[in-house]
Order: sequence, then structure tokens, then C-alpha cells
Amino acid sequence: MDEILDTLTFEQLRLVIVVYSSSIIPLVLIPILHVRNLIPKWVLPFYIRLFFICAIGWEIWFNYGFVAGDSVGVRRADILNQLIPVHLNWVLNSLADAGAICCGGLLLAWLFLGRKNDGFKAWRWSVFGLLLVGFIGQNIFVEMYLYHDQLSVDKPLSWAPLAPTGPWFNPLLWEYDGRSIMFQSQLPWLIMTPLVYLELIRTLKSSSSYGL
Repeated sequence: MDEILDTLTFEQLRLVIVVYSSSIIPLVLIPILHVRNLIPKWVLPFYIRLFFICAIGWEIWFNYGFVAGDSVGVRRADILNQLIPVHLNWVLNSLADAGAICCGGLLLAWLFLGRKNDGFKAWRWSVFGLLLVGFIGQNIFVEMYLYHDQLSVDKPLSWAPLAPTGPWFNPLLWEYDGRSIMFQSQLPWLIMTPLVYLELIRTLKSSSSYGL
């Protein structure tokens, strides 16, 4: 292990820390808050549903490169494959997507809206726009500063249900500091935003608790 740590670059170490912390902290925190009745009862099942949507929607497909893509084991450095095993990678990413990004993003949106629940009981374009900016913005940040070496132009991603254009239509959106932002990797969060919002509205309507 000491030899592995000695060969890690700062960027790789940062990636490992962010991946594990963003997945494990919500995984531990949400059930604890649920058991102690510190969050509404719908939050935990909502979080679980989002995990499966993210996993089936794109994370498993991108992870293994099932359809016309490279697996994550090919797209990243060997040392990262040792520290974040390929078969665990999609689980961690899906947990982070559901917890830190989706649930965390909804919490921040609720705080931004003055802790008012009206925007989450029925569709509002202003709230949808806020969520879209947040979800796409975090994804761009992650791609540029965490996963840039795994998502470059010469490393194709698999087709996935929430990335239906696959690698066949994947224009380069822009480049910055030698790092590329591609259309295909933005598409899951473009589609995911209305899914998350609609699922939250449905959940709150069927729940006896409207608190966030």
C-alpha cells in the first residue's frame, strides 16, 4: 500500500478521496437521520430509487463499456483501478449521484428558495432551471477537475439508456486548459434533472409529510 500511495499524483489522490467520501457519507448519514426521525420518512426510499435510476441509467453502462465504449478499467490509470476496483466503481458513483448530488442538490435548492416547499409540490420552471444549472454545473466541474483523463476525446463511453445518442453522436462542446467537455457525458444529467424533479413531486404528493 505504501508503494501505491507513493506513486499517486495529487489529482489521483483527490479523485479517490472525493469518490469515497461523496458516496459513503450520504450512505451512512441518510439512514442514521432516517432512524432518528430527523428527516422525512420518504427521503431514504427516494435516495434508494435514485441510486437504481443512476446505476441503470448510465453508471453501469459507462463503467463496463457494454455498447461501443471502453470500460473504466481501460480509460483510467492502473493505480486508480487498484484503489477503486472496477466492479465497485459503478456502485460508488451511483451512490454519489443519488446522495451527494441529487439529494444534496435538492437540499441546496430548498435552502436557496428560502426553505419553502411550494416549488417542490408542483412543477415550476424556475425551480427546474435552478436544478438544471446545479446538476449540469456540478457535472462539468467533475469532468474538468476529477474525471478529465477518463473522459477525453479518444476514450469512448458506452451507449446507455440516459445517454441514448451513444458515442455515435458526441460532439465536442468546448475545451479548456486541455480538457474537453463532450455532449454525451452531459446528456445523463440533462435527462436526469426532470426525472429527479418529477419523482420528488410524485413522492411528496403521495407522502403525508411535505417537509424537506
